[in-house]
Amino acid sequence: MSLSSSVLPELREYERTITTVANAAVQPHVARYVANLDAKLTSAGIHGKLCILRSDGGLVSASAAAAHPVNMLMSGPAGGVTGATWAAEQAGFKDFLTFDMGGTSTDVALVQNLKPRIGRETTVGDLKVRATSVDVRTVGAGGGSIAHVPPLTQALRVGPQSAGAVPGPASYAAGGAEPTVTDANVVLGYLPNRLAGGEITLDRDAAHAAVKSIADATGLPSVEAAAAGIIDIVNENMLGALRLVSVQQGFDPRDFALVAFGGAGPLHANALGRLTGAWPVIIPPSPGVLNAYGDATTVMRDEAVRTLVRRFSELSDDSLKEILTELADSAKATLTSEGVPEDVQRMVYSADLRYHGQGFEIPVTIDLEAFDGSGGGIESLRKAFDAEHNQLFNFVLDAEHELVTVRATANGPRPDVTVIELEKGDEDPAAALRGTQWIWVDGGEVEANLYDRALLKAGNVVHGPAIVTEMDSTTLILPGYAATVHPAGSLLIRPLDSNPEN
Repeated sequence: MSLSSSVLPELREYERTITTVANAAVQPHVARYVANLDAKLTSAGIHGKLCILRSDGGLVSASAAAAHPVNMLMSGPAGGVTGATWAAEQAGFKDFLTFDMGGTSTDVALVQNLKPRIGRETTVGDLKVRATSVDVRTVGAGGGSIAHVPPLTQALRVGPQSAGAVPGPASYAAGGAEPTVTDANVVLGYLPNRLAGGEITLDRDAAHAAVKSIADATGLPSVEAAAAGIIDIVNENMLGALRLVSVQQGFDPRDFALVAFGGAGPLHANALGRLTGAWPVIIPPSPGVLNAYGDATTVMRDEAVRTLVRRFSELSDDSLKEILTELADSAKATLTSEGVPEDVQRMVYSADLRYHGQGFEIPVTIDLEAFDGSGGGIESLRKAFDAEHNQLFNFVLDAEHELVTVRATANGPRPDVTVIELEKGDEDPAAALRGTQWIWVDGGEVEANLYDRALLKAGNVVHGPAIVTEMDSTTLILPGYAATVHPAGSLLIRPLDSNPEN
């Protein structure tokens, strides 16, 4: 059932009102926070210009961010996607899924041709806000997610409850006693005895005792079997999230690579690659802090938006191009005032379209060159929308098209960030070998090599089973797989029987 066109504008106006109210409610608090941050940076002798990440992955000045805080709601996950885009580009991949697993949740997104898919709505709790953001999906699956067996079903579940930072997993020996995903990884031997450069010593006995409660409750034959069950379930939860951004939107994950990061992402990445068929699995350098790296590799950005709600029959190429030009001038002026010369700014135009009477819109990129006076501009929008609709739903309608919103986005130049260049080596990673450790895989114990990632060289090939350690994360390479060290620092994990060119 579709809503009448007379009702839809009223709903749109209501949504805009909710967004405006949400922005106004938090604006004073965010403005105070930003002002304090700027003052503390200045007093510390840091005189650079403070910029803050937007939910769409671009940067804005501190003053602009303080004035429109609603545009920062999803800035954290957006930073991870922009950082993953930078890392994947350096490794030579344009199409990929992102997989950011932290302590309490996992964020996933899809990037095509180095451009993250963008959504026009952000949901925070029960509040839906109409603000442009990277299309990130989140599930309650992280290293601190708690495994439990509900008395009613007697079926093992993992999350969404989390042990949090305090008290944390049982293996952290900080007072936690409930079994978590981290504790399961400890029981299976996937984590080294010390984390964070030796700052955290893992209590394996505590992890074993915590996971044993799951084995007792489920009747599984061993603590290792219970731990493996916890890992299998949390991996399936994260697979479901990855399917939301790929299969559910008409994309085959096998056509994409998988960029894994976050503190826990590289530990589960090989298994997620096996479940999705997305190869290679890319582990960027310093994956635990990739979100922050994304902030440093993105561009200054501003957008100007106008809501029209016009059927295509009510529009002309000239009238729409005139509106786009006005919006572009507004967006450019903002960046120019922030010190970005107009001649280095890049414009991107887009529209939110739908079939007349449809209850939702689909964002489509506008090819401004099609508005050249030949009359093909509106028609190009029609074709672009039908193609996107067919991608998402596998059908198109013989119905009139309708434009809801148009926007012009001004982008500054990418900052000059030095690309990592590792020292070249041969295939043998023996110089980085730091010992061995028994791990539990596919129902039995196998011996895995332990490698120090800081000592790996470009061209080294690490065969599984193996564990690669670094300051901020740990990478697990399963039997039957191998990780090649890319010159830009990423680990590229593939099945042993795969084509390295893919």
